[in-house]
Amino acid sequence: MDSKIKKVSFHKSLFVFSFLIVSLLATIKVFDGGPHIPILVSAIVAAIVAVLDGFKWSDIESGIIDTIKASMQAILILMIIGSLIGTWILGGIVPAMIFYGLKILSPGIFLIATCLICSIISVATGSSWSTMGTVGIALLGIGTGLGIPTGMIAGAIISGAYFGDKMSPLSDTTNLAPAMAGADLFDHIKHMIFTTGPSYIITLVFYGVLGMKFAGKSIDAVSINTILSALNDEFFISPILLLAPLLIIFMVAKKVPALPGLIGGSVLGALFGTVFQGASISKVIASAHYGYSTDTGIEVVNKLLNRGGIHSMMWTVSLILIALSFAGVVERTGMVKAIVDRILKLAKNDGSLITATICTCIFTNFATGVQYVALVLPGRMFKDVYRERGLAPKNLSRALEDSGTLVAPLVPWSTDAAFIMGALSISPYVYIPYAILNLVNPIVSIIIGNLGWTIEKIDNKGQTA
Repeated sequence: MDSKIKKVSFHKSLFVFSFLIVSLLATIKVFDGGPHIPILVSAIVAAIVAVLDGFKWSDIESGIIDTIKASMQAILILMIIGSLIGTWILGGIVPAMIFYGLKILSPGIFLIATCLICSIISVATGSSWSTMGTVGIALLGIGTGLGIPTGMIAGAIISGAYFGDKMSPLSDTTNLAPAMAGADLFDHIKHMIFTTGPSYIITLVFYGVLGMKFAGKSIDAVSINTILSALNDEFFISPILLLAPLLIIFMVAKKVPALPGLIGGSVLGALFGTVFQGASISKVIASAHYGYSTDTGIEVVNKLLNRGGIHSMMWTVSLILIALSFAGVVERTGMVKAIVDRILKLAKNDGSLITATICTCIFTNFATGVQYVALVLPGRMFKDVYRERGLAPKNLSRALEDSGTLVAPLVPWSTDAAFIMGALSISPYVYIPYAILNLVNPIVSIIIGNLGWTIEKIDNKGQTA
């Protein structure tokens, strides 16, 4: 059979995705296991269903390999960020950010400041992962020292990081969405302001109100001084160490590609470790490979510092490879398309079409666990439908980002959530209720779409009406 035009039926596809969800929930909630095995078993089940339906294994295997190949840059970036975290802690860069942050920030403004800081950094770098893996770790340490729950801190970090991932012209997803929809990059960014702007304001108001809960709370000066003393004892702390994140931003501004830029940042951390912290070459290698390791005698400081390294990301990398394998099977065999085609039948007008697009991106995120698939697949599927209905491509690209990009970290078994668990050492179930921008933006987008606000039309020549 020609697997390029054939697709698995709706009912068989529904069975595969139902199996995935049930096996994930059972493994995680009942058997206290991780997501790797249920996703791997689901990939096997999906492949068996496809083979029994007439697909050749060679085509299925090709789909798996193509999907992994398309995401190899993200996997390499993930590994380099692991090395960067280890060397930046060794070099005193992250400890310096925590040290000065504890002296400047107060509990009442911390959450809103965290969201704003991560927004600025991620817009400048175009990377949510880099933001969370560097500044995010420092902010997590500061917030912990101020006595703020880690779920709230991580939620604010993620909201800010994904704001930049969504709005920066340097971001891969910001470029991918309009490419799939056939829209101009800067038209796409300007069009997103109408949905992202209100969502961001709601997010900042939420963190401002939530922060008021801690505003009247007296700072535990003893605990903070204990952390500051421990950092001072462990590292040479100086403002000069803050040059590292500034140099990374400078490299991005000069359009240095992500991988060389992050490798340069990792090397810079190693250099700072030897020059400013007196670290030996063996310590540098160990920190880059296995992460920084120390025992300060203070548990909270140990938890902040003992992290990073390429090895620490292997759990995440293995999950990503397994999730990509499942995504490759269900995309190549048309299982996702079979489900989405049913959703598309419900789209009778512009508002319901935009709602269907957003729901499809959310479904694809939960079904495959891969952000890129949640942008590419719906983008390819809805592109002609939007044009046939006289809707400008930027309406589609905005809907893709409002849901495909922002919902990814809300999926506990996604590659994004896996990275967050690896970098911030926090469960998705702890941070999800506080990732406000990610939760609110798809809802705002659906409301605006159904009200018809800022929905632009095109004429028969493809020009904006």
